[in-house]
Amino acid sequence: MTEGPRSGLFAVSSALLAMSRQLEVRDVLKTIVASARELLDAEYAALGVPDDHGGFAQFVVDGVTAEQWKAIGPLPRQHGILAAMLHKAEPERLGDVRQDPRFEGWPSAHPDMSDFLGMPIRDGEETIGALFLANKKCPKPQGGCGFTEEDEQLLGILAQHAAIALTNARLYERSRELTIAEERSRLAHELHDAVSQKLFSLRLTAQAAAALVDRDPVRAKDELQQVAVLAAEAADELRAAVVELRPAALDEDGLVATLRTQIQVLDRAHAAHVTFECSGVRALPAAQEEAMLRVAQEALHNALRHSGAAHVGVVLEKRGQGAVLRITDDGSGFEPKSIRRAGRHLGLVSMRDRASGVGGALAVESAPGKGTTIEMEVPGG
Repeated sequence: MTEGPRSGLFAVSSALLAMSRQLEVRDVLKTIVASARELLDAEYAALGVPDDHGGFAQFVVDGVTAEQWKAIGPLPRQHGILAAMLHKAEPERLGDVRQDPRFEGWPSAHPDMSDFLGMPIRDGEETIGALFLANKKCPKPQGGCGFTEEDEQLLGILAQHAAIALTNARLYERSRELTIAEERSRLAHELHDAVSQKLFSLRLTAQAAAALVDRDPVRAKDELQQVAVLAAEAADELRAAVVELRPAALDEDGLVATLRTQIQVLDRAHAAHVTFECSGVRALPAAQEEAMLRVAQEALHNALRHSGAAHVGVVLEKRGQGAVLRITDDGSGFEPKSIRRAGRHLGLVSMRDRASGVGGALAVESAPGKGTTIEMEVPGG
């Protein structure tokens, strides 16, 4: 904090805010390391999270190039000066880490290091990680360390907040895992209660048809028609249950990447050519992203299964603070009013409900022989 209290406090505040914005553990670790290196003006920084087998579950570095990191080799073990940070609660500040008797096992490709500052990251009585800084970018006192007592205190503050950020990120990931597990359990129950009962009825009906084939062909034909009905109902039940399961990819990758991946798969799996274009959209509120994905899936299903389209195009573009999703096909089309009067919705009701549920709107344009365009707009965040 050599530039004065205002600039020093601003730098600390910026580092702490950067850490608090991250939710993924890996992102938190990278932010902590980059913040520590920048804040204390060090050439190198690293953060190790121990595993239960004498090594590091994660080890993040900053200031080392990708080529250097590759040449260094596997993740380090918990030995020497690295182990000291994990097995004791006190920081270490050294003028030349190479002269310390615990300095051992450093790979030949490892960058040269001299002055060193290490700080454990602790959650209560547990050490959940350790920060390592090396080579302070400043003139060194003769035989002394470039890192000062003030640097040590500052890194200690950063480590305390790093513990909070890292713990919160772990809780977030654990919560997400539990949510996925709960969704899978719910889906399993729904499949058991709905689909398995339909399949059981289907099997009995098929057995009855087989028994009637020789002695009563007319009744056998009726039973086989019922088999077809039950099979279609079972497929609908299965699809409805699966559609309700929020894809993990949406949480991991966001709407744009998830849509692009799913559309690439559909393009390979169907005779129709399926394309995706995106312009200006990066991220939207989670509920809006999920609603848009579901509408896209429903519209794509209709276009690929029912319209006979040769081309289906999906466009996602920015509009004001929000976004517009447009799915267009060159298929057979339909008359929306007659579809409603016949009680067949092709998923239009659920698509409109999803759009309105996130403050958006859905518009449908179609006519027999003219293809279909479904457009959904959301307000953004």
